[in-house]
Amino acid sequence: MESVLIEKLIPGGQALGTLADGKKAFFWNALPGETVDEYRVTKKKSHYIEAVATKISNPSLFRVEPKDACFLSTSPWQIMDYGFEKEQKAELVREVFRQNDILIDAPEVVSDEKDYFYRNKMEYALYWDFDTEKISLAFHERGSHRKVPITGSSIERPEIFEKAKQVVEDLNARHEEARKYQSLLLRCDQNGKVSGGLFENGKSHPVFENLSDEVLGYKYSYSPNGFFQINLPVYEMALQEMKKYIVSDEVLDLYSGVGTIGLSIARDKDLLLVENNKFAFQELQANAGGARVLLCNSEDALEYIQPEQTVIVDPPRAGCDEKLIKKLLEVRPKKIIYLSCNPATQARDVKMLIEKFEIEAIKTFNFFPHTPHIENLVVLK
Repeated sequence: MESVLIEKLIPGGQALGTLADGKKAFFWNALPGETVDEYRVTKKKSHYIEAVATKISNPSLFRVEPKDACFLSTSPWQIMDYGFEKEQKAELVREVFRQNDILIDAPEVVSDEKDYFYRNKMEYALYWDFDTEKISLAFHERGSHRKVPITGSSIERPEIFEKAKQVVEDLNARHEEARKYQSLLLRCDQNGKVSGGLFENGKSHPVFENLSDEVLGYKYSYSPNGFFQINLPVYEMALQEMKKYIVSDEVLDLYSGVGTIGLSIARDKDLLLVENNKFAFQELQANAGGARVLLCNSEDALEYIQPEQTVIVDPPRAGCDEKLIKKLLEVRPKKIIYLSCNPATQARDVKMLIEKFEIEAIKTFNFFPHTPHIENLVVLK
């Protein structure tokens, strides 16, 4: 097996190297400057491979010991120093904008510095031990369908993991078998109340008890398996930043989910919220108070875009629909506040928008420490 020198981290979180035959190699568990001496291939294509590094020489000065044995399944960047992680995320944002011919400085990466025990939602697999004939909590091994049993996890709130252990203890006391269940989903509110439960194979998902949380002083009710932010403290930091740029009495919130952006930062404005998912829309209606809400695709609500508005967009990973981009260019609202979970598609959209807009601000928020996921805010005027 040939050794591979790691060049850099790429969007998506893997480390890039080049094999002797010119093929690209994308590694988990490797950092820039390291040499991968041994690895387990998880995908093999004609012009590249994906793999997990299993033996490293000349380890990076930024490499640290991961907290969790199963870190690759949940948070593969546990291998790096947290300060280095933030630097890498800023550089990845800068790079995807450069690839779209937009030159920016590496943005500030904002965090509450609580990089473990932050997730308020977690889904576990269930592992069956044939020797003990007992169930264990598990995650799926990265790059395979194999389940790996776990005895601890440092990413989710401790209340969630404690509840998960109680559920498994109860299953074992009843001599249940893991094959009966698809997964265990649990969520907790900021006060530590846990809701959720088991998904049984072949049965519809049960309805769980709703939770509620305050976001910037406003109360929201939500289902444990519904649409709601995973890291509320950092989300509030992003909302406070976004609120600075509300310059209009009229605000249009597209891709609004359950409404936590528009209702938290523009509730006192003439606000219209648009959402296409019927389950999220039901929660949006319950949260909306006196705000107007509309059930449809954002690209089908183009008639509501007006020149005097501030328009908020928080689209899915695929980014904004091209029809929406064209309408924004045509109408030229005062301000566009664009929050994205995928800076690559965001940069693609911004490249089109800067035909008629200019970038006023860019800031990155570390919603998901020790993972490669990036939440990026761009404000255009």
